[in-house]
Amino acid sequence: MRRGTPERRIIMPDLRYNSVTVQKMINHVLSRGKKSLATRLVHDALDIIREKTQKDPIEVFETALKNVGPIMEVRPRRVGGATYQVPMEVPAHRRLTLAIRWILDAARQRPGKSFPEKLAAELMDAANETGNAIRKRDETHKMAEANRAFAHYRI
Repeated sequence: MRRGTPERRIIMPDLRYNSVTVQKMINHVLSRGKKSLATRLVHDALDIIREKTQKDPIEVFETALKNVGPIMEVRPRRVGGATYQVPMEVPAHRRLTLAIRWILDAARQRPGKSFPEKLAAELMDAANETGNAIRKRDETHKMAEANRAFAHYRI
């Protein structure tokens, strides 16, 4: 039996951009406890965005996350021995987490170059509604649309 969900941790904003979402991105990039390296990688990516687009990198970053975040997803639900893929709305905190995860996965799969360049390119693509992270969101929406017949099984 499930017990209650733990309370959400409060994340302090990033020092350079004073943004909680940038800090969440840094925490997702984090590997083997090397936070200063993760911070440098994300800040370098945002600097590359500033150079290439001549816009505020936080605006591009927020737009990319808004574009990639899915509105609907499917969750499995067991009903009488059969498992149905039930489409459900995605809560705001999960939408942000999925967007960050998909952008980072797409950036890591890009060929060549350094990680900040790949991350910057993926964020700019996501802000322009292109790239692999956007494709992932579209696949999720198609799956939810295809299983709309099972919407009455919502949890």
